[in-house]
Amino acid sequence: QTAAVVLAADSTRPDQVSAAFDHLDRSFGHLDVVLYNASQRVRGPIAELDPAAVKEAVEVTAFGGFVVAQQAARRMLARGSGTIMFTGASASVKGYAQSAAFAMGKFALRGLAQSLARELHPQGIHIAHFVIDGGVRNAGRGRAEGVTDNPDSLLDPDAIAATYMHTLNQPRSAWSWEIEVRPWVERF
Repeated sequence: QTAAVVLAADSTRPDQVSAAFDHLDRSFGHLDVVLYNASQRVRGPIAELDPAAVKEAVEVTAFGGFVVAQQAARRMLARGSGTIMFTGASASVKGYAQSAAFAMGKFALRGLAQSLARELHPQGIHIAHFVIDGGVRNAGRGRAEGVTDNPDSLLDPDAIAATYMHTLNQPRSAWSWEIEVRPWVERF
C-alpha cells in the first residue's frame, strides 16, 4: 500500500522541517527514504550578483539539504536503516560562467552527501548523491533549444527515476554514494 501526503515547509527553516518530519512520523510511523531535490538559481556576472539573492540560493540548495538530512538521520539512526538521497547537477562537479551561486550550493550539497556517506553508511543508512548532468525533458522544453528532432538528447524523467530506484535497491555490500547520469549526446 502506498500513501502520500503533501506538506509545505521552507527547507532553510529548521523549525518548519522538524514540524514536517513530526507530521510524517505521526502519519507513517517511520520513513525509509528521503530525497532532497530543492535548489535555487541566481545567474549573472559575479560583479553584478545581489549578495542577498546569492545567500538565499546557497541556503536553499545546501543548508536546506543539511536541515532535511539531519532530521532524516535522527530518525534513521534509531532504526539503523534508511536512505537519504540528494539531487545534484552538473554544477556539483564543474562551475559554469555566470553560475557562481548555483555552483557554490551544489558543490556544498555534494560535500554534505560525501561526508554523510562516510559517517552513516557504516551505521546502515545509505546516502546517495545524483549528478544530473544535462537538461531534463518536459512538455515545455525542447522547441526553444532545437532538440525536438532528437528528444532523447534531454534526460528522460522516467529514466532518471529508474536510476534513483536502482540505487535505492542496491545491496548494502555494493552501495554507491554518487551516480552521474547524462544524455548520450553529452560531450565529456
